[in-house]
Amino acid sequence: MPDRDTVTPARDEIDPFVEHRRLLFGTAYQMLGSVADTEDILQDTWLKWHATEHDSVEHPKAYLVRTVTNLCLNRLTSARATRETYIGPWLPEPLLTVSADAAEETEMADTVSTAMLVVLETLTPVERAVFVLREVFGYSHAEIAGFLDRPETTVRQIAHRARSHVQSRRPRFDADDAARREITDRFMAACHGGDVNALMELLAPEVTLWNDGGGKVTAARRPLYGPDHVARWMLGVMAKPVSAGIRLEPAVINGELGILGKIGEFIVGALTFDLVGGRIENLRFQLNPDKLSGLRPGVGENAHPATD
Repeated sequence: MPDRDTVTPARDEIDPFVEHRRLLFGTAYQMLGSVADTEDILQDTWLKWHATEHDSVEHPKAYLVRTVTNLCLNRLTSARATRETYIGPWLPEPLLTVSADAAEETEMADTVSTAMLVVLETLTPVERAVFVLREVFGYSHAEIAGFLDRPETTVRQIAHRARSHVQSRRPRFDADDAARREITDRFMAACHGGDVNALMELLAPEVTLWNDGGGKVTAARRPLYGPDHVARWMLGVMAKPVSAGIRLEPAVINGELGILGKIGEFIVGALTFDLVGGRIENLRFQLNPDKLSGLRPGVGENAHPATD
């Protein structure tokens, strides 16, 4: 598969796969919540595209989106069975997302935030595909029906059901960037300083912490509840010999300000959270080393929810 940074010729000569790669990456990532699986899907899509007689494809972009969608549906179906035996809580793979445009960043946070990806996990594979194509990328019901080989009336029903499901579970959080930055800085300072009281002050009474270690690293295999339990667990992790030299750094993860855990230049974890009423309500700590590939600089540039 060609590298996304490959210099390409004039626009009328651009390979449609290269031209629409950003859209294809965003579609697959929001359907799967996995950077590794998304990269596999794009590889398979590229192979299918270049095995096709291009002159016979009237609308290359639609062909590519349809291919990605159906490959994702197959992957989602098999992933559900795999997750039934997953060790501990399952969380989406984090993705570095950096944008120079504040409005664009807010839109991104609404669609690729870790909290939203967790909600999308509660949809069936077909509901998730329809929701992403309709609500994120703005495809018409008729276009989606063509992608999925289903009647338009059926797609409308699925879209309505999926939208209602997501709206009832959509996370509500503070959108004040300055407040989020302040809380993030205080959180990191409390962790680095081992100050349990300062950390507890930042946590909502109903705070919950999820850890995804996937059985690959030590992590809590059940959600942790309450400021005292969550704060003491966090500081306990920081104090372990295996965590010696760890430092926390702010980073834009899935469209929101979050925190990376690093030892030297090696990323060992990613922390995202919901800020509600000025306090942290939900913490999602991705520790599984197999699910940190999306934290490589540049990977997240492909995930912006634009229809290019």
